[in-house]
Amino acid sequence: MDWIALTVFIFFFVLVTILGFVAARWRRGDLNLLDEWALAGRRFGTVVTWFLLGGDLYTAYTFIAVPAALYSSGAAGFFAIPYGALAYPLVYLVMPKFWTVAKNRGYVTAADFVRERFGSSLLSLAVTLTGILATMPYIALQMFGIEVCIAQIGVPVEAALIIAFVILAAYTYTSGLRAPAMIAFVKDFMILLVVLVALVYIPSKLGGFDHIFAAVHQHALQNPKTFHELLAPAQYPAYITLAFGSSMAVFLYPHSITGVLSSKNSNVIKRNAALLPIYSLMLGVLALLGYMAIAAHIELPSAYKASGAVPALLSAIFPSWFAGFAFAAIGIGALVPAAVMSIAAANLFTRNIYREYFRPNCTAHEESTVAKLTSFVVKFGALVFILGLPTTNIINFQLLGGVWILQTLPAVFLGLYTSWFHRWALVAGWAGGMIAGTQMMVAQGFNSIFPLHFGKLSVSIYAGVAALLINLGLVLLFTLICRIVGLPLGKDSTSWAEYEESVETPALLQTVSE
Repeated sequence: MDWIALTVFIFFFVLVTILGFVAARWRRGDLNLLDEWALAGRRFGTVVTWFLLGGDLYTAYTFIAVPAALYSSGAAGFFAIPYGALAYPLVYLVMPKFWTVAKNRGYVTAADFVRERFGSSLLSLAVTLTGILATMPYIALQMFGIEVCIAQIGVPVEAALIIAFVILAAYTYTSGLRAPAMIAFVKDFMILLVVLVALVYIPSKLGGFDHIFAAVHQHALQNPKTFHELLAPAQYPAYITLAFGSSMAVFLYPHSITGVLSSKNSNVIKRNAALLPIYSLMLGVLALLGYMAIAAHIELPSAYKASGAVPALLSAIFPSWFAGFAFAAIGIGALVPAAVMSIAAANLFTRNIYREYFRPNCTAHEESTVAKLTSFVVKFGALVFILGLPTTNIINFQLLGGVWILQTLPAVFLGLYTSWFHRWALVAGWAGGMIAGTQMMVAQGFNSIFPLHFGKLSVSIYAGVAALLINLGLVLLFTLICRIVGLPLGKDSTSWAEYEESVETPALLQTVSE
C-alpha cells in the first residue's frame, strides 16, 4: 500500500465529492424537472460547455485506453488523434441544427427527435435501446480506469470501486448535470498539470525523446508481428476507418448529445467546435505515455497487462505524492464522463420507454425521479461489461459502443436534413447494422477490426464502418421498395422553420415541464 499516494488520492476525491453536492445550488433551478436535472436548464455558456464537453469526451479512454493501445500495438493507436480533428467540423455543421430543433420542440434525447421526425415509435425505441446499450461499455471503461489506478496504489479493488460508485451515484442523483459540469473545471486543471509535468519530467528521467523513440524502434524490431513503429500498408484501411468511424460516432453518443443540449444557444456549440480541438493537443501527449512506458521498461500488473501501462509508469517515475495526484486526476477524469453518461442513459429510458410505454401521463416530478433512479441502475449495468468482457485491450470497450451507436446515424444525423427515408427502412437498416456489427466483434473476440475478403484480397476495417455501410445500403433499398409499393410514411411533426434558431419555443416545451 502506497499510503502517501492514497492520502493525496483520497483528498482530491473528497474535494470533488463536496463540489458534486454543492453543484445542486449552482445556477439554481428546480431539480424536480427533467430539463433542469438532466440539462441544467439549457443555460450553459461557452466556457462551461467547453469544460463539460471536454470532460465528457476526454475520459479514461484518453488516459488509459489510448496509451495502452500505443504500448501494445504501436502507431495504430494514434488513430484517436485524427478522429478528434475530423469530429469537430462535423460538430460545427450538424449539432447547432440539432440543438435548435431540440430547443424549439423540447427534446431531451435523440430518440425524441426521431420519434417526431419520422413518426415512428419503433424507430425511436431502437435509437433508445442502442443509446443505452452503447453507453454501458463506455461507462465500464471509466470504472475500469478508476480500477487500474486504485489497484496500482495497492487498495483492494472491490471495496474502492464500491466507494467510487456510491460517491458517483449520490452526487449525480442530487445535483444532476450540474455536478459533472462543476467538477470538470477541477478535473481539467488537474489533467493539464499532469500532462505538462509528464511532458517535461518523464523524458528527462528517460534520457530525452531520442531515447524514448529509440526504445520504441528496438521494441518494434523485437516484436515485428504485433508492434509497428510505423503503419504497415495493410493497416491503412483499419487506421482510416477507425478514425473516420469514431469521428462520426462521438457526437451520436447520448452523453455527447446531453452536453450539447445543455448549451444556451447554437452559437455556443459553434464556438466549442472551434475551441475543443485544443484538447486534441493534450491527447497527443497523453498517447505518448504508452511509448514512454516502453522506454521505462516497466513491469505491468499481470491482471491488466497493457491497460495498466500508464498507472505503472506514473508510479515508477513520479514520487508518491505526485503519483497520487495523477491517479486522482485520472479517477476524477473518469467520474465526470461516467456521471454524464449515466444521466444520458437515464434520460433515454425515462423519456422514450417509461413515459412512452408505461406512464404517458406521468408528472414532471415523477419523470425526474425515475431518471434519477435509472441513472443509479445504469452504473450497475456497466459493471457487467467489466466482469463479462476481456480487458486486455480496453480500447475495444469504447470501439464496441461505437459499432452500435453508429447504427443510429441515418435516423439522427441524416434525419436532420431529410425525412425522405422510410421509417420501416430505417428500422430494417438499424437491425441489419446492429446484427452485422455485433457478429463481427464477436467473431474477432471483441476486437474491433474485421477482415473483409474479396476473393484473394483481404482488407481489414473498423467493424462499425462496415456495419454502417450495410445499414445505409438496407435503408436505401427498403426506402425505394416501401415507396414503390406505397407503404405510408410516418408523419413528420417538425417543420423546417423549427430548425432555425429564430423560432419561438412552442407549447410542447412548457407541457414537458408541467
